[in-house]
Amino acid sequence: MKAQRTTYRIAVGVALATAFILIWLSLGVGIIGRDGDPANIMYFGVLAVGIMGALIARFRPAGMARALFATALAQTLVAVVALAAGLGRPWSGPLELSILNGIFIALFLASAWLFHRSAKTQVSSSPFCPSSGSR
Repeated sequence: MKAQRTTYRIAVGVALATAFILIWLSLGVGIIGRDGDPANIMYFGVLAVGIMGALIARFRPAGMARALFATALAQTLVAVVALAAGLGRPWSGPLELSILNGIFIALFLASAWLFHRSAKTQVSSSPFCPSSGSR
């Protein structure tokens, strides 16, 4: 039970830190292009996916895992759109966009994995779960 809570808290921390850094970079210096480039507004859509998913999941671990996976997919979509449309040039090249977005995708996926582990721990420690040994 304690491991499940710890994993859940770490997952929340990773998700919140990633969202904070995403906001900071997109507003502060601009991930796509230079500071003030309107293409950076797409990142608020990524965060909206995460927030809506968390609300729908009611912050339960299994639902949060799906919400963070969807957030990673939204982040991927932003990267694909930016690269395909050539947004941010000449300030943000394709390699820079790929690396920065890849880091955010990896962090959102790491959080999703941690939420998934938290949900698995919760289910396997349930007294009603057949695999937990008690019937």
